Amino acid sequence: MRIRLYPHKNDRNQSSQNQKNPRHLKNHHNPRNPTIPGIPQSPESQESLKYQVANMSRITRKTWLELCNKPPVILDGAWGSLLQQRGLPAGTAPEAWNLTHSGEVRNAARAYVQAGSQIILTNTFGGNQIALGRHGLADKTTAINRTGAELSRQAAGTDALVLGSIGPTGAMLMMGEISAEQMGDAFAGQADALKEGGADGLVIETMSDLEEAVLATRAAAAIGLPVVSSMVFDSGPQNHHTMMGVTPAQAAVALEDAGAWAVGANCGLGPDVFLPLCHAFRAATKLPLWMKPNAGLPEIEDGKTVYRMTAGEFAGLVRPLWEQGGVVFVGGCCGTDPSFIQALKANPPA
Repeated sequence: MRIRLYPHKNDRNQSSQNQKNPRHLKNHHNPRNPTIPGIPQSPESQESLKYQVANMSRITRKTWLELCNKPPVILDGAWGSLLQQRGLPAGTAPEAWNLTHSGEVRNAARAYVQAGSQIILTNTFGGNQIALGRHGLADKTTAINRTGAELSRQAAGTDALVLGSIGPTGAMLMMGEISAEQMGDAFAGQADALKEGGADGLVIETMSDLEEAVLATRAAAAIGLPVVSSMVFDSGPQNHHTMMGVTPAQAAVALEDAGAWAVGANCGLGPDVFLPLCHAFRAATKLPLWMKPNAGLPEIEDGKTVYRMTAGEFAGLVRPLWEQGGVVFVGGCCGTDPSFIQALKANPPA
């Protein structure tokens, strides 16, 4: 199966698209080349490290081709629950810890790298200005996202790539709670800051509203980094719709047109029901597929959310996604942790 590496519109005419979106091009600085903990501090070794990190800090055509031709590419798992295990209080914005508990965030990211993740995300899922504003953190949007990317970059070193996480705003376009321009600006600001922090690419994830997903994808694509766009399918016939009624085919076509390099699904349901989603996506697009299912369905026990699926069961159910569903990128969402990634890494293709 041939996989087109770059979306045709952005690949052929990125410069013209940038000219059409000048507001997305402000404050583009080169990412920092961080000192990685545990690396010898001699000037020679640090210069060598900086060279390696600098050359990893952007995904090239060759890198993307190599990734797509060697499935499965192992992603990371859930972040919020992992940080809660490390002391994050319930109801606290996880993204705030990028500034107040940077060591814990870096260690969480490093745990996924050590488990075998080839790509890790950033602790910035709710890091857009609109979502952060609900926690009184709107004025810290740039710092939170830039630092979030830096922390994952430091944890990844030369062992993994870093994609900046961009989640929904929580505001409803169809209800008139926000305009498309305001939403696009919020996503553009977040994408800019993640790029400044050294992210290799961006992931638009856990989207239900296709219009919002398209706005986020366009804003992210405009800054020149690879973009993955992922939606939640847990409603309608066979759970093949988002809660807003979007099908995989509709999502694939619209998100590819908006500039996505890969498309797929995350969250919502467990891996046992993801295979039909893979087939639906593959029928609509030749882009690489990205899948991050939950560890099954949650249960409430003593007021807490519990996932019963084990890491081994998860790995066994995920395997058909790349063997039969044509998935390239695979990881976990809610209920998963580094042990699930370890299990995936230990369950290679036959």
